Amino acid sequence: MSPARRRAVVLVLVGVLVAVACTFLGRWQWHRHEWRDAQIATVERNYDAPPVPLADVLAAPGDRLADADEWSQVRTTGRYLTDATVLLRNRPVEGNPAYHVLVPFRVTGTDAVLVVDRGWVPTGADASAGVDVPPPPAGEVGLVVRVRHAEQPSDRGAPAGSVQALHPAQVAAAAGLTDAAVYAGAYGQLVAEDPAPATPLGTLPAPDLDPGSHLSYAFQWWAFALGGLLGFAWLARREVVEERDGTGAPFEPSEPTGGTAPAAPARPARPRRREGRAEAEEDALIDAQTPDDASRTAR
Repeated sequence: MSPARRRAVVLVLVGVLVAVACTFLGRWQWHRHEWRDAQIATVERNYDAPPVPLADVLAAPGDRLADADEWSQVRTTGRYLTDATVLLRNRPVEGNPAYHVLVPFRVTGTDAVLVVDRGWVPTGADASAGVDVPPPPAGEVGLVVRVRHAEQPSDRGAPAGSVQALHPAQVAAAAGLTDAAVYAGAYGQLVAEDPAPATPLGTLPAPDLDPGSHLSYAFQWWAFALGGLLGFAWLARREVVEERDGTGAPFEPSEPTGGTAPAAPARPARPRRREGRAEAEEDALIDAQTPDDASRTAR
């Protein structure tokens, strides 16, 4: 195989590899687009739906919240464990530094505790300083919350009475509720309390419904796959064409058709070397010598 054809094969293989890689990246972005669309559909279906009893969504503390039930509104009654309030750190709200206020809520008639995100308070000028948190309503409270999946636990440290992730077991540990039966797979975002609190907290923002750029990224990767394959194929074809036409390899004469080999081109005559000045002067001196001088020179 000629060098040009070897280069063409390498170019085709590189084009195929680039196309395959871009195709898989496009599929990954497409799956991200489908996942995001499913999230948005769940929010739109459940966010403003009428509240249902908590037991219809989470029958027991050990139950896992179904994906289709996330953002559903549920109602229950019970008491806030105000002394077990925990602050969730590093959760800005609309660009403002804030703490989310997490208060365990003991459900009436059970020992089960649901962690409720009641809202947010500003961190103040120095986030390391303590903040005043308005208390929740005292006594029996009717509660409406939107249930959310629990977050993954965090391994980052936090000051006493605060956490870095909304993981119910970590919240219960920070609150000192080591023996409580906590709803471990979900928590609630406050919608309404009856009776209403004396001082309400900052309202939690609605979820973001922006689908993102995953779909456009998918088509971009697939365009790169097609463009890369065609581009490398064109480069490979050019290598072969240049070799065939003689523009990319040394010229090789074809066999003569008349039976005799063509005459070799005449070699150009080498230009005569011009005599140097010293040689001309030496010849003149020799010509000027007399016979006697020449014989003495010969001896």
